[in-house]
Parts: sequence; C-alpha cells; structure tokens
Amino acid sequence: MQGNLYIISAPSGAGKSSLIDALLNRFNLDDKLRLSISHTTRKPRPGEVDHVHYHFVTKDEFQVIIDRQGFYEYASVFDNFYGTSREIVEQWTAEGHDVLFDIDWQGARQIKKINPDATGIFILPPSLSELRARLEKRGQDSEEVINKRMQQALAEISHYTEYDYVIVNDDFDQSLLQLRSIIIAGRHTLQNQSELIQSLFPSEL
Repeated sequence: MQGNLYIISAPSGAGKSSLIDALLNRFNLDDKLRLSISHTTRKPRPGEVDHVHYHFVTKDEFQVIIDRQGFYEYASVFDNFYGTSREIVEQWTAEGHDVLFDIDWQGARQIKKINPDATGIFILPPSLSELRARLEKRGQDSEEVINKRMQQALAEISHYTEYDYVIVNDDFDQSLLQLRSIIIAGRHTLQNQSELIQSLFPSEL
C-alpha cells in the first residue's frame, strides 16, 4: 500500500509541533508514520539537534540542492529557507509509510502542485490573544520578534481555506485525537484498501 502525504501547517505558537510529536510518540505503534525532516538555513534554537529536528545547512549548501532539483518543496520564511528532500519522501511512501510535512502554506502549495492527493491539515489557535500568550511564554523571542510573528500569523491564517481539514487547538488531547482520526481515515480509503481487498477476495471480485 502506497503511503499518504499529510501537510500540517499553522502559525507559530499554535501547537503544531507539539501535536506532531505527541502523534509520533503515542500513536505510531505500527511504525508507519514518518516525519519529514526539513533542511533549513536558520540557526538552531535551544535544544534543537542537527539531523533530528532539522538538517541545518548554509545558504550556499541549500542553493546547491535547489540546483539539482533535490527538494520536494522549499520556501522562504523569516528570511531563512526550508526544504524537504524529495528522494527520502518518495522512498518512504513507496515503502508504505505515511509522511508528515511540518511546513507553511508556501510549501503546501508546492506539494499540492506535485501531488494533488496530499492531505492538508491546518492548526489554528483558539484566539489571537492566546497565540500571543503562548509566544511570550516561550521566553525565546524579544517583543519586536513576537510582534513580527503575530503579523506573520495573521498572514498565515488567511490561507486556512486552502487545506482539507482545520483543527482548533484549544484542548490539546482533543486536538491530538482529531489529528489521529484524519490519519486513520486516510489509510482506509477505497484507493488505499483496494490492493488488500483484491488479495482477500481474488476470485470473488
């Protein structure tokens, strides 16, 4: 069975990364989920590890990969570049793994252009005031940076209509179950189950 692609986007602070981490840690018992690890030109944040959270590269190294068409998608965010290895994604889906993309709307458009069957999921915060409170609670950014992120959040939220599903992350556990339900449903579409059905009933159908 060919694996599915899931594009998960959200404004910074909406809880997207926490939901993805919980999904992989709690519900990936069959080891069928894979998180696409992006290449990025930005500097690592506290606690981030190279080749675990991101592949950290220079802008020159990133450009070399672009030139050889090695990205499934890439985009510019906050003056930095992010991109996903096309070779790795195609290998995983061929092996039957579902691949999660933790990317913004720019990358989502590129993936949808290449693979219209990719499923888009947008994570929304319960309110803008709660979003600001979450950004401030991180203690990583200055007031100027937070204001910039809030402006960017409004721009990102305006693209939610381009996605197939929307989850409002007010209650974390409920949002996690909603995300898991989307993944499970995707594995049981007629298209994904047709090969199994034919093997179960080869002469009857």
